[in-house]
Amino acid sequence: MNIFKNLYEYRELLKTSVKKDVRGKYKNSFLGVLWSFLNPLLQIAVYAFVFDKILGAGEPNYAVFICCGLIPWTFFSAAVNRCAYTMIENGGIIKKVFFPREILPISVVTAEAVNFVISSVIIVCFVLLNGLGFYWTWIFYPILLMVLYFFLIAISFFVSSITVYFRDLQHFIGVVLQLLFYATPIAYASSRVPSQFSWVVKLNPVAYVIEGFRSIFIFHSIPDLLPLIIIVGISLFFCFIGYLVFSKLQKGFAEEL
Repeated sequence: MNIFKNLYEYRELLKTSVKKDVRGKYKNSFLGVLWSFLNPLLQIAVYAFVFDKILGAGEPNYAVFICCGLIPWTFFSAAVNRCAYTMIENGGIIKKVFFPREILPISVVTAEAVNFVISSVIIVCFVLLNGLGFYWTWIFYPILLMVLYFFLIAISFFVSSITVYFRDLQHFIGVVLQLLFYATPIAYASSRVPSQFSWVVKLNPVAYVIEGFRSIFIFHSIPDLLPLIIIVGISLFFCFIGYLVFSKLQKGFAEEL
């Protein structure tokens, strides 16, 4: 319960950190927050051209299809990458000022969640432009967001604390994310995965979230809730374990940084 007490007592610090993170992402940039739309749009255009026009992905409403995969993946990968660096980047503050250290990874994940919500406007635009229209299944959007959020919080406790002691983990995470990108049905449908490799997708929590977004936006159906509930349960369990690891390792942060 200590983490909830700390978050409540330092809620203003958490709120300020998230605001600073979101606003500072494109500070002094001429286009500012528009980069939240331009970067994903450019990626979507490239993947749509390569996979749909050249390789013939053959998925209907492919622009929406790729949006529902690429934008959640960007949220996931950005949060994991940034959490791996957050303690090292804030080493000076950690050594000088006392505050609950868990606020740093939580604020990173929360800020990236805000950026994801902003970027989700792109999905909505493509849905409307492709004539799919509004549908009641959109009410599951917050649920899918929270599933991914809790999963990332669990990961953030591990990677943010361990990288303080093992800096090579930062580079290893980059390699793993590259491999995981191709093992996640982002540019292709999970049904196209050969049966002998289907276990890779089935063990990938991000894949279920992406499939969930495609269900509510493209197919107008309720996402498969059972695996999402399982992911939340596993995430909460690893949030607990991750916080214990984080609490144990944070005692030496100042010396290591």
